[in-house]
Amino acid sequence: MKKKLTAALTVFAVLGGMGTGVYAGANLQEIKAFLNPGIKFKVDGQPVQLKNSSGAVIAPISYKDTTYLPVRSVSDLLGVTVKFDAASNTISLGEQTEGVSIAAGFDSSYHTKDPDKTVYKDKDYKDVHFDNGSGNRGSSFMLYPNKKYQKLYIQVAAIGTDIKDFTVQDSDTDTVLKKLNITPEEGLVTVEVDIAGVSSIYVTGDVQDGSSMFVPLTTSYYK
Repeated sequence: MKKKLTAALTVFAVLGGMGTGVYAGANLQEIKAFLNPGIKFKVDGQPVQLKNSSGAVIAPISYKDTTYLPVRSVSDLLGVTVKFDAASNTISLGEQTEGVSIAAGFDSSYHTKDPDKTVYKDKDYKDVHFDNGSGNRGSSFMLYPNKKYQKLYIQVAAIGTDIKDFTVQDSDTDTVLKKLNITPEEGLVTVEVDIAGVSSIYVTGDVQDGSSMFVPLTTSYYK
C-alpha cells in the first residue's frame, strides 16, 4: 500500500483539498486552472471515483500540464491515513508515530543521516544508528529519558546474521530491562521496554563480522 501511495504521488502533484481551514494564514497565489472530469482513475486495476469528505464526486485540476488531486481523496482510495496539523500548517500521510523520538540529541559512532545508509527495505528512515563495522563486536549506544517516560519503543533490524543478546539496560543500576535475539527474517522489530523511573539507558547487541545492526531513530520513541 505504501508503494502504491508513492507511485500515486510521483505521477500526480497533490493539492491539500482538506477544507478551507488548511489555507488559513497561508501565502496564497492566484492561478488560472481547469477542472478536468475527463481523467479516469483505477486502483489495483479497478475503476474508482474521486470523492470529497461529503461523498460528492469531484474532478482533478489541470494546471500547466500537471494534474492535481485532493490529498484526502487519494488517501481514502489507498487506505492511507492523512492528518493536518494547523499549528505547523503540515499535512502528514501514512503512519503517525505518537511519543517523543529518540533522535533528538542522539549520539553514537555509527549515527548517520547518509542516504546510502538510512534505507531499509526500500524505506528511507533519514536518521539511524547503522553499525556496519567489521569483525565480531558489540554495537552500543546510550539514551537519556531522564525519568520523563513510561515506555521505550525501539526498532531494530539484523542485517546478515542474528543480533545476539540485544539488551536494553538501566545504566545507573545495571538492571536488564529487556534482552532478546533478533534474526534477519524478522525484519524491523519493535522492542517495547518499561522505563518508568529510568534516567539513562545502555543499548547493546552482539553483531557478527559481515553483519550490521540497523536502528531507525525517527520511528523509535519514548512514551
